[in-house]
Amino acid sequence: MAKFTLRINGTRHEVDATETMPLLWVLRDFVGLTGTKYGCGRSQCGACTVHLDGEPVRSCTTRISTVGAREVTTIEGLSSDGSHPVQRAWVTEQVPQCGYCQSGQLMAAAALLDKNASPTDAEIDEAMSRNICRCGTYQRVRKAIHRAAKEG
Repeated sequence: MAKFTLRINGTRHEVDATETMPLLWVLRDFVGLTGTKYGCGRSQCGACTVHLDGEPVRSCTTRISTVGAREVTTIEGLSSDGSHPVQRAWVTEQVPQCGYCQSGQLMAAAALLDKNASPTDAEIDEAMSRNICRCGTYQRVRKAIHRAAKEG
C-alpha cells in the first residue's frame, strides 16, 4: 500500500492504495464518486471515461500510480447541477436509453468540444468511436454534440 494525493473535481483527496489499483476503483470505492461506471475493464467500451488534465482516459486501466499531480475530472465534476452544455443537450435530444454508458459518453463529448468548438460529423464520429452504446443511440449522440456546440 502507498499513500496517493489526488486532485479530483477540484478537491484534494488522500488515499491508501496499491500502485496498480485502477483509478476507477479509487474513484468509486475510496472517494465515493460512483458516476463513473465499470463496463469492460479492458479500456474498450468507454463507460469509465474521465478526464486527466482535460484529456479523456479510461479509468479502468489507468493505474493510480500514473495519475500524479494531474487534475482528475469525473462526471460529477463536469457540472453538479446538469448545466454543462453537453448535459443540457443530452437531455434535450433524449440521448440515453438504458443510460449505463452515458457518463463516459458525456465525458468524451465534453473533451471533444473543449478542443473543437464546432466539430463535423466525421470529427464527432472519430472522437466518440471508442465509446460503445449497446442501445445504439449514436445518431442522438451526434445530434446532441452539435446542439451543445451551438448552445455552449
